[in-house]
Amino acid sequence: MRRVVVKVGSAVLTQDGAIALARMRALVAFLAELQKENEVILVSSGAVAAGFTELKLDRSILKNKQALAAIGQPVLMKMYAKKFSEYKITTAQVLVTAANFQKFDDILRIKNTVNTLLENGVIPIVNENDATATEELVVGDNDQLSAYMTKHTNSDILVILSDIDAFYDSDPRTNAEAKVLKTVDTITQEDLSKEVNPNNAFATGGIVTKLKAANYLLNAELSMFLASGFDLGDVRNFMIENNHTGGTLFTKG
Repeated sequence: MRRVVVKVGSAVLTQDGAIALARMRALVAFLAELQKENEVILVSSGAVAAGFTELKLDRSILKNKQALAAIGQPVLMKMYAKKFSEYKITTAQVLVTAANFQKFDDILRIKNTVNTLLENGVIPIVNENDATATEELVVGDNDQLSAYMTKHTNSDILVILSDIDAFYDSDPRTNAEAKVLKTVDTITQEDLSKEVNPNNAFATGGIVTKLKAANYLLNAELSMFLASGFDLGDVRNFMIENNHTGGTLFTKG
């Protein structure tokens, strides 16, 4: 059975300073359908936004952002658990940091935990442990975290659902003629070195962190698919119908 890591970003999960419940419901419905033929791991942002719904702290200050994440983690997990329960799917929280993937023993423990959950039909929901992370939280590297999860849990593909619906040959925000690159096998150093430029108040990534994640996986001979998290038509077509209508597939072959 194919093992799929799906990462959803804050820009998709939040709207007007709160969790976007309609988009979360659509995401859960898609994942429930995907799980029928695949093992599914979800890497989810949104803890800070969920915390902000409970306590309005200035999230530009690191300690406040970490406090919001600590408040928001159980709120976010409760939301997911309730929505997945409608499909009779059990979820589990797996808290990690990027640093965990630098230690062999930590990697083994994460892999064993995830394997056990998947063997029992549970969807692991992976969150960055923002309350203790520092650099990771500032950089907003949940994209890289999901790439680590993909490689170290022996997954077959990473799917990133974002406010960015694909990788283009130029910036579509400034060039109306920009074209979607449907398949990419190499990412240039120039693209990897561009400034991180998120589009959402709670997001901390942008296209650059997604390209870095894709590059990491390409170097490991693994694949990544980038598509819109607002309209799940492209990802559903690609992952369930095996029809590449939109989005970008990063793969060596």
